[in-house]
Amino acid sequence: MEYDLGFAKTTVKVNIDDKNLIGIFHANKVKVKLTGASEVKRALENPIGTKKLYEIVKPGEKIAVITSDITRPMPSRTVLPIVLEELYRAGVKNEDITIVFALGSHRKQTEEEKRYLVGEDIYNKINCIDSDSNDFVHLGYTDNNTPVDIFTPVVKADRRICLGNIEYHYFAGYSGGAKAIMPGVSTREAIQANHSRMVEEAAHAGNIITNPVRKDIEDAIKFIPIDFIVNVVLDEKKEIIKAVAGDYIDAHREGCRFLDSFYKIPFKEKADIVVTSIGGYPKDINLYQAQKALDNAKYAVKKAGIIILVASCREGLGEKTFEEWLLKAKDPEELIKKIKSNFKLGGHKAAAIAMVLQNAKVFLVSELNPKLVKDIFLEPFNDVQSALDYAYKEMGEDAKVILIPNGGSILPILEK
Repeated sequence: MEYDLGFAKTTVKVNIDDKNLIGIFHANKVKVKLTGASEVKRALENPIGTKKLYEIVKPGEKIAVITSDITRPMPSRTVLPIVLEELYRAGVKNEDITIVFALGSHRKQTEEEKRYLVGEDIYNKINCIDSDSNDFVHLGYTDNNTPVDIFTPVVKADRRICLGNIEYHYFAGYSGGAKAIMPGVSTREAIQANHSRMVEEAAHAGNIITNPVRKDIEDAIKFIPIDFIVNVVLDEKKEIIKAVAGDYIDAHREGCRFLDSFYKIPFKEKADIVVTSIGGYPKDINLYQAQKALDNAKYAVKKAGIIILVASCREGLGEKTFEEWLLKAKDPEELIKKIKSNFKLGGHKAAAIAMVLQNAKVFLVSELNPKLVKDIFLEPFNDVQSALDYAYKEMGEDAKVILIPNGGSILPILEK
């Protein structure tokens, strides 16, 4: 049977015989009353753990609204108008609002990308800026000794409103919540210190209670209070099916519980071959972002199996240190040793790929130069069908296959 997988801004097809396919991992069915803007409005009218937003802010206060950059699927152009309505209701003026795109360690955005993210109307009337890791205020240290170095306009604001989407994060447990601040508008040094705990056993997708990375993120907020969050959960078509608003812990945790009911997929048998896509643009803009699907797929593949990752990677590998580590290493094991002895931001994702390669081969279907793909220990293919046919040659014609069309969202959980 033929299946579609997201690739850049289009789809690619793969044919998988029914005798081989043992599972297609889609989101669970959940009851949804409202979607899109209507659901966001409902959340803002029913905040969790705080007053309503218009009751919190005051006229004349400087407001920083922190939202995601172009590499994230956060639908800012849907959520922002509703947040702005609440601010206007409180008497806040456009000139007192700054929309900050949380770049973390990502590249600067073009003005066209900013306009695309917020929509023409908001772009033209409100100051929209990228965070800048070179322009920061040092506020102190977390209990883990992570420097709390935050983008100056965010520090100087009277109120901070954080927007984001909630999905699984391969070592922080979940995205969303306080991640808009740390790492969103933090310095590279701060991000590096926080992410260094990714090597600990409890730092994995779906864990929030004992996760050392998440604990450190939220510890930073004692220095830089978040007044209100609006987080959303997207379905596989990138539509909003759940929104939470209010306290950065309580509302976020409610969103995480919904995510678990939707995207945690129990299964009984691992596959010889896992075919996965990150879901297309913007998540497959580079390998640095697309790696998340690879990390989720590792839970579904047998030892010595094959993962086929479908990701355009039109902008290349995506991060300088990530690229350097991958290209300079003589083998994947060197990357794992290196991250344990000398943690470096960017290198951490190279090590994460190396950890997957300890247990499985990775075939990459992308627009990258085939030689480059080989140089980073992956096997290059131009199309998914060729990759799958070759995987059958290695694993046998009766090899069992699991298909994960939106691998960045789905967390496979093997039933014991």
